Amino acid sequence: MRLNDLSSVSECGTDLSRWPSVKHFTSWLSLAPGCKISGGKVLSSRTRKSNNPVAAHLRLAAVTVGRTDTAIGAFYRRLAARIGKAKAVTATARKIAVLFYNTMRFGIDYKDPGADYYESAYRDRVLKQLHRRAANFGFRLEAVKGVS
Repeated sequence: MRLNDLSSVSECGTDLSRWPSVKHFTSWLSLAPGCKISGGKVLSSRTRKSNNPVAAHLRLAAVTVGRTDTAIGAFYRRLAARIGKAKAVTATARKIAVLFYNTMRFGIDYKDPGADYYESAYRDRVLKQLHRRAANFGFRLEAVKGVS
């Protein structure tokens, strides 16, 4: 167990049953987006500010994991390029919090598939969406030979 894991355990404890679901846990950490709605219109959906030390540890872990060759690191890098580093840190910290909750509460073991697996799965998702959108417009996509 790493230092970050021990800090999180010391703050949360080993019994996470006081949070009925992972959504309650991430909300307590202020890693889940809020939702200010007035008249059916979403006014704001940003995350709340927090002095929670566990959230600070998870954010630090998210920045660190962004430099690794893991699936979560690839997730962080893809989001950072698309929406910016600050939002990517929060999203990755939430993902790590979900893994922490599932490990501590249910004993689910996490096996990292690696960045290559994540990138290939992302590529397959994007291609499937492109094929579906082309079909909606009456077109068919074909792969160009010799290009991967």
